[in-house]
Amino acid sequence: MANVGNQLPTQAVSKPAPGKHGNVLPLWGNEKTMNLNPMILTNVLSSPYFKVQLYELKTYHEVVDEIYFKVTHVEPWEKGSRKTAGQTGMCGGVRGVGTGGIVSTAFCLLYKLFTLKLTRKQLMGLITHTDSPYIRALGFMYIRYTQPPADLIDWYDGFLDDEEELDVKAGGGCVMTIGEMLRSFLTKLEWFSTLFPRIPVPVQKNIDTQMKARPRKVAQKETQEEEASFTEPGKQGERRHSRSPRRTPSPRRSPKRSRSRSHHRERDRHGPSFDRELERERDRQRKEKDGRDGRDGRDRDRDRGERGDRERRRSRSADRNQERRERRRSRSGSRERRSERREKQRDGGEDKSRRKDRDHHKDRGTERERSRDKKSRGEADERRHKDDRERHRDERKAKRSSRSRSRERRHKSGGEEKSRKRERSHSRERDRDRDGEQRSHKRSRSKERSHHQRESSNDHSKHNERRRSQSTE
Repeated sequence: MANVGNQLPTQAVSKPAPGKHGNVLPLWGNEKTMNLNPMILTNVLSSPYFKVQLYELKTYHEVVDEIYFKVTHVEPWEKGSRKTAGQTGMCGGVRGVGTGGIVSTAFCLLYKLFTLKLTRKQLMGLITHTDSPYIRALGFMYIRYTQPPADLIDWYDGFLDDEEELDVKAGGGCVMTIGEMLRSFLTKLEWFSTLFPRIPVPVQKNIDTQMKARPRKVAQKETQEEEASFTEPGKQGERRHSRSPRRTPSPRRSPKRSRSRSHHRERDRHGPSFDRELERERDRQRKEKDGRDGRDGRDRDRDRGERGDRERRRSRSADRNQERRERRRSRSGSRERRSERREKQRDGGEDKSRRKDRDHHKDRGTERERSRDKKSRGEADERRHKDDRERHRDERKAKRSSRSRSRERRHKSGGEEKSRKRERSHSRERDRDRDGEQRSHKRSRSKERSHHQRESSNDHSKHNERRRSQSTE
């Protein structure tokens, strides 16, 4: 995993840029589109990588780890996905009618960083990261798109001579340093097939004057390799050349001068021939022997001189032939090296494509595993739901049977109670009838008694009246 807190101690910017207060970064331009090309933005928002995989990343550290594992260039489009050859008018340029391709992971992650609303501390962690140069490149690109133009030179000031290399082109073949990339950010609007936000003219003039006042420093490795190529003879190793267009020789140097220097380098590198040295050593030994013996050998000296001349001519011709052979070998070696470099570039592109394919297959495998897990989970959930449904059905049946039993019991108990109530009501009615009969019998008796009493009272009154009448008479 990429460690976000690692920072380069020699490249840290101690002074903050003017105009920044606290840990909150200002946003310059459009706060929704991040000043991106509309076609790139629409492709980013519609890409499945941004909508599915990057949607799951919620923190700054997760996005940095994704940059470490996924980003291999900083071009806006993937290799071979956008073909604009022969397209003019509305089909070319920015309008994007039929010219859209597969947007790169670098720009998808760049817009993902914009959605996180980075702080100044997080942005400093990006541009001073030590694990991958592409993390730093996306940090500098975030600054170029979102920060005010007047603050760009303050952000980039400590990194204009940075010698860390990265391949910025999709498919490989364009290696440059961080410092060269930042200088192109400040002095050019074009970046492959897109445009950076425009810088106001006064600010651009100020940036140009500062860039002229600060020419690019030559790397120490190049000077050491050049000195080693001049001072160490006999070594056939090549001086390492960068594939960057700015490291190539300047156009002021003539081709004749470069060829002569390469010829002298070949001579110094291979040194004098071995045969010539051998002949000189033999002549010296013969002269020493002749001086010791003290012989008068003028004829011998003449013969030796003639032989030496012949041998020298032969050695010269042999040396010339050897030099020609060495030139042919060097030319063939340079051709082979060029072909090897091209093959390496092709192999590097093929390796990158293979890596991308492997990553794609890995992503497919993970997606398949996730789909299988989801299917297994869905099947398990369906089984659980079925079991729960069966349980609920059994419980409902049991409840229904218990309810029917309780109803039957209640019904039976209710019938018995009703019969009891009916018997009670019948008994009560019987008692009431009996009471009514008794009451009616009592009433009839009392009526008869009252009638007898009335009759007796009437008879008595009549008897009294009779007595009274008889008494009066």
